[in-house]
Amino acid sequence: MGLSADQLKTALDALAEREPAFAAALARVGYPEPRLRERGYATLLRTIIGQQVSTKAAQSVWNKLEGLVGSLDDPANITSATDETLREAGLSRQKAGYARSLAALVASGELDLHHLPADDEEAIAKLVAVNGIGRWSAEIYLLFAEGRTDIWPAGDLAVQIEIGRILGHEARPGEKLVRDLAEAWRPHRGAAAIFAWHHYQSDMTVV
Repeated sequence: MGLSADQLKTALDALAEREPAFAAALARVGYPEPRLRERGYATLLRTIIGQQVSTKAAQSVWNKLEGLVGSLDDPANITSATDETLREAGLSRQKAGYARSLAALVASGELDLHHLPADDEEAIAKLVAVNGIGRWSAEIYLLFAEGRTDIWPAGDLAVQIEIGRILGHEARPGEKLVRDLAEAWRPHRGAAAIFAWHHYQSDMTVV
């Protein structure tokens, strides 16, 4: 599971002590709610199904797929499904291939989602070996499903926008700058990312 409310508060309080701009933003918008996901195969499958579609559409496909093949906690139900069945559920040819790649790796034991490497970069490398899982998806999984405290999705557009606003930048900082800026926030960068998304949704204007 991801970072708890207590973990987020402790981390953000520590960041506020280091960076006055974080303290000011925290005073304006308050603490974010935890973003918690279950560790394991089903969460990554949801990530694939949800790519480039609305949350409502993704849930509709999930429900159809589960109705056609059975429990989506069991990767064998995807590996044994026909292409026609996956298409009937609403999966594109590409997403069906991604789902099969994930299911096959998990079913064979090649990808053990309950024993990923402790090193974050090594864990990301394991996840991006799955067709359809890029670095951002891997980082989100490690942050929300495993609660890794120092995951920093610097390539996320909303993170870039809000870190720029919080720190008072005139223009949105790019990925490299956002990554460099966050070095001073270790080991609390995961909480900083969750706060950036919270700030993005707050409709508050940072002056």
